[in-house]
Amino acid sequence: MSTLIQQRLSALNTDAFKKTVVGIKRGIERETLRVCPDGKLALTGHQKELGSALTHPLITTDFSESLLEFITPACDDIDTTLAQLSDIHHYVSQQIGDEQFWPASMPCFINSQDTIPLAQYGSSNVGKMKTLYRKGLHNRYGSMMQAISGVHFNFSFSTEFWQNYQQLLGDTGDLQSFISAQYLGLIRNYKRYVWLMVYLFGASPAMCKSFIADRETKYDFKPLGKGSLYLPYATSLRMSDLGYTSSAQSSLNISYNSLPEYVSGLQDAISKPSEQYSKIGVKFDNQYQQLNTNVLQIENEFYSTIRPKRTAESGERPTTALAKHGVEYVEVRALDVNPFSNIGINSEQMHFLDIFMLFCLLQDSPDLSIEEHNITDANLRKVVTDGRRLNLDLQDGEHPRLMQDWAEQLFADMMPIAKYLDSAYNKQKYHTVLTDFYKALLNPALTYSGQILDKLLPEQVDNGSFMLQLATEYKQQLKQQPYQIYSEQMFIDKAAESLQKQQQIEQQEDISFSQYLKQYYAEMPDCDE
Repeated sequence: MSTLIQQRLSALNTDAFKKTVVGIKRGIERETLRVCPDGKLALTGHQKELGSALTHPLITTDFSESLLEFITPACDDIDTTLAQLSDIHHYVSQQIGDEQFWPASMPCFINSQDTIPLAQYGSSNVGKMKTLYRKGLHNRYGSMMQAISGVHFNFSFSTEFWQNYQQLLGDTGDLQSFISAQYLGLIRNYKRYVWLMVYLFGASPAMCKSFIADRETKYDFKPLGKGSLYLPYATSLRMSDLGYTSSAQSSLNISYNSLPEYVSGLQDAISKPSEQYSKIGVKFDNQYQQLNTNVLQIENEFYSTIRPKRTAESGERPTTALAKHGVEYVEVRALDVNPFSNIGINSEQMHFLDIFMLFCLLQDSPDLSIEEHNITDANLRKVVTDGRRLNLDLQDGEHPRLMQDWAEQLFADMMPIAKYLDSAYNKQKYHTVLTDFYKALLNPALTYSGQILDKLLPEQVDNGSFMLQLATEYKQQLKQQPYQIYSEQMFIDKAAESLQKQQQIEQQEDISFSQYLKQYYAEMPDCDE
C-alpha cells in the first residue's frame, strides 16, 4: 500500500470521520433500448403513461424515442438506490406492452440507422433544442453510434466529509474551491486507472453485425453464430473507437488540472469552428440541421469517461453552473450495461466503485500533462480491445508494465480502503466484493466480458439471441416483482405532473427559437481562477 494512502486512511480512522464517510451519495442513470419480442428495435413513441421525457425526474429518453433513460435521485444507501431503480423498471415494464428492455450496451438488430427515431420533447424552445442537438449528433456521427447504451454512476461525498478532509490536509482556503480541486484530483486518478474498471465490468465483447453494416473497421472481428461479431479478448466494444468518438474531438485536450482550465477548454470547443461540420451547415432548405457548426454543439457532446458536474438551473449551461458554483459531484461514464442484472447494474459494482473512488481521492494526483493524458487513453484502448489477453502490457509513465502486475498493486492499495469502509458502515460487504473481483483478475473468464463469451462461443450462440433470451426473462421478473420504495400511484402522479409541467413551459414561451439559441450561447462562463 502506498505510504500516502496509509497516512490518510490512518487520519480518517476516527468516529467523527467515519460518520461523514457514510454520507457518500450515489445516483444511477441507466439507458436501455426498447425492443420488440423478435429482438428488433421498437419504433413506437415514448408512451404517454411514462409522462413527459422533458420534465419527468425519473423516466426520460436519451438520443432516441426508443432509448429510455431511468434516473435515481442522489441517495446515501446502495440498497435503496437499487430498489428505486428496480421500481422504475417494474413500472415501465408494465406500460410498454410486449416490448422489452435490451439488456446490453451494444444495440439490437437495427436494419438501418435512418429508422432510429430522434427523441421528441415538445414544442417549447428547450424541447426543440434538445431534439435539434440530437439531429446534429445524427448528422455528425450517425444514429447507430447513438443507439449504444450505458450506465452512468453519480458519486459525491458529504459537505461534512469535505470540511473534515480540508482540515486534515491543512487547507485554509475557500471550502468550495477545495472541494472542486479535490474532485478534479479524483478525476485525474480515475483516468489513470479506469482501465481496471473496464477490465472488470466491460460487458460488450460481441455485437450484432448490423452495427457496422456497410462500414469499414480497423478491427479483426471474428464471426459468431449467424449474425454476430466479436473480438476474442475484448472487454467493451462500447468503449472502443466504434463507440462515441470523433476525430474532431481528438485534438481538444480538455484539461482536468483545474476547474478554470476545464471550463475554458470546453468553452473553446463550443466556440471553435469546425471545417468538417461547416459542410453540414446550420440550416438546409430552411430546416435546422444542428445547433451550430463548431467542434461541439454543447458541453454534453464532449465524450469523457468521467465528468465533473453541478446541478444546473433550467436553461443554464453546464459550464456556467460549474464556473459559478464549483463541482458538486462526479459522473462515472465508463460502465457498460451489466447483462447479468435485470436493471443493468448490481450491488457489487456499486460497492467496488465506492472503494475505487475513495482510492482515487486519497492517492496522490499530480497534474495530467498532455503526454500522460494520451498515455491514459492508449492504456484504456488496449484494455477495451485486448483486456483479457495474457501478458498484456500497458504504459506506466515512461515504462511498459504488465497489466496483471499493475492491477495486483491497485488491489493491494484498495484492500485497506475496503476494510476501512466496512468499519465505517459496520458490515463486511466491501472486503468481500473486492476479494471476489480479485478472482476475476486472476482468471479473465470470470470478468463480465469473459462470462458472456463463455455463454456464446461453445455452441456459437448469436449475441442477439442470448440478449433477447435475457430480455424476455427480465421482462417477466420485472413485471412480477413488488414495489419496494415507490408505488404505482406515485408513478401515475409523476407522469401527470410532468405532462402538466411541459405544457406550462410551452404556454409561457415568449421568444422565438432563434432568439432562444442566441441567448443560450450568449451566456459565457467566468473561467478565471
